[in-house]
Amino acid sequence: MPKAVLHLDTPHEAAVWSALFPEIGREVPRTHVEISHEAGEIILSIDAADIGALRAALNSYLRWIAVSEDIAKIAGD
Repeated sequence: MPKAVLHLDTPHEAAVWSALFPEIGREVPRTHVEISHEAGEIILSIDAADIGALRAALNSYLRWIAVSEDIAKIAGD
């Protein structure tokens, strides 16, 4: 089972957490996602049934992270 663990250290931690947290509850086919805080980092863990599902989940979460970072910068957060 493929797995990816992302450790995000960002000055916009609250904005990124707020953007990602609602997505964790959504059912994504062939994946299981967990999010946590540890030592000032956001830790995102993605387990997938296959490499295609892992790639799709990573693309989605990385896009949400980038968008939340951009919005936080624009808002001066």
